[in-house]
Amino acid sequence: MILILSKVIYFIITPFTWLLIGILIWFFAKKKKLKHFAKVATIVIAFFFSNTIIYKEALRLWEVPAINKSEISNHDVGIVLGGMFEYDNSVDRLSIRRGGDRIWQAIDLYKTEKIKKICIVGKHGSVIDKGLDEAIQLKDQLVSWGIPEIDIITETESRNTHENAKFTVALMQQTYPHFESFLLITSARHMKRAKASFDNEEMTVTPFSTDQYVGKKRYYQWDEFIIPSADTFTGWFGLIKEVVGYVGYSIF
Repeated sequence: MILILSKVIYFIITPFTWLLIGILIWFFAKKKKLKHFAKVATIVIAFFFSNTIIYKEALRLWEVPAINKSEISNHDVGIVLGGMFEYDNSVDRLSIRRGGDRIWQAIDLYKTEKIKKICIVGKHGSVIDKGLDEAIQLKDQLVSWGIPEIDIITETESRNTHENAKFTVALMQQTYPHFESFLLITSARHMKRAKASFDNEEMTVTPFSTDQYVGKKRYYQWDEFIIPSADTFTGWFGLIKEVVGYVGYSIF
């Protein structure tokens, strides 16, 4: 029920929904003032949320910057949050997404002995089962690549960030109480909300951000200033989702 409710909330907070509502009011409202307001609002939404510079500057304020592995100490466990893969049922295999940088960095940290264990967290975040059982399937893949099974821990039931933290903390307390230091590995855009969820469960984690959208230095192409981007418009949903989730943790 909570998962379905979260999907409804996510639909409401996406700029695409706002744009669609604005267009509908613009075309079908009877009152001239309302039509005019909807027209202006629709145009503002379309241009504001499709401007790449505005989006990247907002990301810069939100993302937890990535750091080099040389800047962190060794940890017992690297906690890798799910949301990295889809499952391609037509060929029976995992299909990587942008968030796959999380596991890529985790493998590198493991191979360079920055972490002793890799903990893969999560089942899937879909309302309908699409064949993905991420932690289990990814563990099988890593074992087939030669990483010892004993060094891979899985949390296989969580389906959102709140559950990621809650179930992982319970797993560590019940099954691996001897582990003391934890490195949280997730996307730079997701890190603030993810760390807040672990803070709420009273587990101390060190953030290690991956797949960041913006770096420390600003570098923009001329077209990013003036040409609207559909990808940018879509990207705002992910950022707003993180902000809303983070605020929700703060309130509740």
